[in-house]
This record gives sequence, C-alpha cells and structure tokens, in this order.
Amino acid sequence: MTRPITSVLVANRGEIAVRIFRTCRRLGIRTIAVYSDADADALHVAEADMAYRIGPPSASESYLNAGAMLDVARQADAQALHPGYGFLAENADFAQAVQAAGLIWIGPPPAAMRALGDKARAKALAAEHGVPLLPGYHADDQSPVTLNQQARRIGYPLLIKASAGGGGRGMRVVESEQDFDEQLQAAKREARASFGDDRVLLERYVSRPRHVEIQIMGDLHGGLIHLGERECSIQRRHQKLIEESPSPAVDADLRARMGDAALRLAHAVDYANAGTVEFLLDERGQFAFLEVNARLQVEHPVTEAVTGLDLVELQLRVAAGASLPMSQADLTFQGHAMEARVIAEDPLANWAPSSGLIQRAAWPGFVRVDTWVTDGTLVSPYYDSLLAKVIAHAPDRTGVASTLAHALQEIRIEGVKDNVDLLLATVESSPFLAGELHTGFLDEQRIVESLTDVPPPVLAAASAVDFFLKPEVDADPWRSRVAWRLGRLDQPAAWRRAGALHTARVTSDPDPDVVHVHTDGENLDVRSPGRQTPAHRRLSVNGEVVTAVDKDSAGDRRIVAWRGCSYRLERRRPPTVEETAADRGLGGAAGRLSAPMPGRVVKVAVEVGEHVSQNQPLVVLEAMKMEHVVEAPHAGEVTEVCVREGEQVTAGTRLLTIGSADGAPDVE
Repeated sequence: MTRPITSVLVANRGEIAVRIFRTCRRLGIRTIAVYSDADADALHVAEADMAYRIGPPSASESYLNAGAMLDVARQADAQALHPGYGFLAENADFAQAVQAAGLIWIGPPPAAMRALGDKARAKALAAEHGVPLLPGYHADDQSPVTLNQQARRIGYPLLIKASAGGGGRGMRVVESEQDFDEQLQAAKREARASFGDDRVLLERYVSRPRHVEIQIMGDLHGGLIHLGERECSIQRRHQKLIEESPSPAVDADLRARMGDAALRLAHAVDYANAGTVEFLLDERGQFAFLEVNARLQVEHPVTEAVTGLDLVELQLRVAAGASLPMSQADLTFQGHAMEARVIAEDPLANWAPSSGLIQRAAWPGFVRVDTWVTDGTLVSPYYDSLLAKVIAHAPDRTGVASTLAHALQEIRIEGVKDNVDLLLATVESSPFLAGELHTGFLDEQRIVESLTDVPPPVLAAASAVDFFLKPEVDADPWRSRVAWRLGRLDQPAAWRRAGALHTARVTSDPDPDVVHVHTDGENLDVRSPGRQTPAHRRLSVNGEVVTAVDKDSAGDRRIVAWRGCSYRLERRRPPTVEETAADRGLGGAAGRLSAPMPGRVVKVAVEVGEHVSQNQPLVVLEAMKMEHVVEAPHAGEVTEVCVREGEQVTAGTRLLTIGSADGAPDVE
C-alpha cells in the first residue's frame, strides 16, 4: 500500500545530504537536517527546512548516535529517514529501530542488509547461488591464529577487508607473512573506528583487476532490476576517484551476465530499494563477486546521467510502497558519463588529508557538481575529506573525457589542498583515454610523480605571456605582472603546480614578439604571432604550438595546454622552510617530526632510546576516517616522544624527535 512521503530526515551530512534535499525539494517534501557542532554553519544545514543539533564533533557522539537520530525524528515529526551513505547507512539494527519507531526507512529491508551488508555473509550467500568468488576466508572465527592459518592457505599477496563496511576503510594489501600481524591490527583499528565492528575477511589479491559494479533497484512487491554497470577502477588507497558508465571493458553479453548474477543474489534476500553489487573483472574478462553495498553509492550520478533516472526519487517512491515504474526491458542507456571526486588531500604528501577554512570555491557551470562547499566552508578533520563530485555526460567516451577535463580546469579551491591536478592528469593520460584501466592505474602510470613535473615548453609559455602584453594593457611598470628592469633582461618567473614550485628566467629580444626562456637545462625561444587577447594566447615554443589561458584578471592562474594535456599553474610565493617541513610531517629542525594534519594518535610504535631506520613507521594518526603513518625521515635514535595513544593533536604538533644516525645533536 502506497504511503506518500511528506517529510524526510537525512541522517547524514555534506554533499549527500545536500543532494537528497535537492530531490525532496523538487517533490515538495519537507526536509530535516541534523548537524554536529563542527557542522553548525554547513551548507546542508542551510539547505534544509529544519535543522537540529545532534551532538559534539566526534562522529561517535553525533552522526553515529542512533538514539539521538531517533530523538530528532520525533522532535521534528519526521515521517521518513534517509541514511545517505556512510555512518549508519548500512546498520541493520538502526534500520530496524527506525521502522520500529513508526518511520519509513528509505533503504533496503533490515533482513536484506544483514544478509548482504556483511561481506562475509554475502560471500557465503554468493557461493550458495553460483555467483563467482575469489579464494578467501570469511568465517566467524576471528582469532589471530585462525586468520594467520587462513592467510597461509590463501597465499600472498592477499587482501584484508573489514567485514562490516566499505569505502576502502579497514582494507590492507599484505605482501608477505612477515607483514600480516601488523596490517591485521591496522585494518581492525580502522574498521572499528569507521564501523564500530573490527571483524575482517581475507581474499586472494588480484593484480591489475578492474572494479566494475552493478546498480540494482527493487520495490517492496518483488520487482527488481539492474541499471547497468559502473567502472570504478581509478582508485587510491582502495577508494574510488573516478567512475564512469558504461565500462569500456563491458559489452552487452558481459553486462547481461553480471547483471543476472547481481539480481540472483538480490532475489535470494528479497532485496528492495537501492544497492550496488561489486565485482572484480580480470584481464581475461572473468568476474568475481566482491561485496554488496546495501545503500546508495557515492557514484550514483553517473548511472543517473546515462539512464535519465533520479535514483533518490526512486528510493523515495519504492520506500513509500510504489512499484518500480519500469521493467528491465524498458531501460535504455544514453551516452557516456564520468564522475571525478574532488578531495581535500595532498597527493604529494602521501595523500595527507587537508582541513581548514575555504576562502574561495569556484565550480564549473556547464557540468553537474554535487558539493557542500562554498566560500567560507570549514572543512573539518572529523569527517570524510570529499569536497565535491564533478559529473560530465556526453554522447561518447572521448567526448565525456574532454568535457570532464575542461570542467576540472575551471575548479578553484583556496584554503585547503586538493587533488584536482591529479584528476586532470589522469583523465588526460593516454592509457586512460584508451580505456586501459585497473585498480593499480595511478601507481603503474606514475600519475602522482608526474605532478611534480612541468615540461619546459609549458613553463616557458606560462612565463612568457606577461612579456607579450601590449602597451595599452601593461603601460604602467609599477602595475606590471613582471618584475620591471631596464631592458627587461633576465626576469625571474615562478609557478606552482600541485604545490610544487618551478622557476625560469626570461630575457627579451629585439623582436618584440619574441622572448627567450631559460629553464633547468633548456633554453627556449617563445614567439607570440600576431595580436591576441591577453587572456588567451597561442604561442610558438621552439616552433611548437602551446596555448596559455588566464583564469583570473591578474593572470595569476593560468592553464597551459601542450600535446593534448593541460597544466594548471598558479603564481604564488615560494613556501617557507617551515611550511615545506610541515607539509611533509617534519618539524623545523632535522629529526623533529610534527603532525602533518589534525587527528587522533592511534599508535606510537617506538620508544625513547630506540634506534630506527629510514622510512620506519613511528606514529599512526587517524584523520578524516583514515589512518596515516608518519615515517622516519632518516635513521637515528628516538630522543623524545611527545604524544601518547588516544591523544587528539592539531597540525604541527610535535610528535617525536630523532637524533641523527651518527649521534650528532639536532640543530635548531
């Protein structure tokens, strides 16, 4: 029986809360937000019709507090509750409590969540229904002895995975038996912090697999369909960065077989509402079941783009008792869609998360952007580091990759570090454009390492533009974009890409349309043919065409295109020694290590007097729901330990001190 939904409490925060509110508003449904003290001024609070404080910043005292959520639902007279993703979204006990309180649960039935939301139980069920599996262990006995024995049986390398959650949290690749105990403890700690459950499963690690998932949707009357696949192979630390639909590796036959396997599993537990069945796809085209995410996925917009459906609206309607409005045969897929996750982190500092106040946030207007970030948003260290999802749609894969690249070029974020340069470098790389994807793509293609590089023609073009400005634009030497000297001889130029600084020298030529740029080891002649606008220039660098486009009126943000790739360059002051040290987790003196981000100390692995080797793990911090290891920058003796396990630290807090290997004292 259909029971129209008139009000929805979203038991979540950030971009997913904002996104759910958007559909509710379109349908005329009253929206109710919850917030922690850290989120009092967040966008999702402003977007809702009503908002209620849920607790202190810690997730365990706020967004994971099931009792507080139900109290708010009663106070707000909410009719239904949507859990979003993360936090309580896959907690079957919470779902059951919501229903017991007389609320409509906008998600799968609790029984289905129990059967499929737990990875170990889901794998047992998959085996029972003929869904292919990788060799592994997913039984109840979690004793270290049993897990070690099972690891030896499976063989190395293997994967440790949290049984109760997803998103890459509580997941570790173990290369050898010697590393197993340490990685097991780390996975259990992270799983307990993220999901309140430290159970794990083990499975054979497959090199170079694709991660392909099937979106399913069911109603409460037994109707169940799949909405095609998403390719999610571009990942870092087992977390997805770029998703697309359809997958370049999946044809109609493979799509049908994977979809059939997903639906067999879903039918076995009377599944309803939204869910995702995840598979590994090897290089031979063989797929194996990974897990079920019994909720809406972060990457659901790419499915919406190619199907034309609003998945949140479907969730609301089937939760209210309506039948699915279409059958499997009714579904059509149009074009190609890609999503890039913009994350507050520094890829050049081992993916260290970044928190702080956003001074400026600018998003492209010609693609879909799901975000919770605006000017003045405070990015807290307590929660996930996702800032936005940029979603592009085009008739074909080549077109959508180009559209997404142009969208990434337009993004401007000031106040925290971000991964936009990494996303752009990935989307424009030749292997990506060829569809040669797998979960180790970033490492294999050395995408992170490439961010520290700016090809000489690109640096030359960026540095030369200001010297070609016509007198009417650059008549006042005191307002010039370049340092003013007689004859403009030997002018310095400095640009940053992804935080890395690059410098050059520019000298003039008797020909006003030619300058000479000197970079490390190369001297290049740059010519500006003809009269052009200052903001958009086609230059000739040693005879090769390079395009430079200014992204602000001051010319301090410049996109340079060369050989099919784009480089986002910013003119900024060089970092101080202290800033550079802090970025890498070092203090101002050799051997003095500081916290690279705010977080909680979950492990101190060394003691005063202990001798350590270079790159040895010293301290483990938990920040933004992930663990981050601070390693020794050099060999030496630990002379001071300044923090204890369980302590909350801020960025720059002294962690410990290591004396030099030869015993010489540190220098202030």
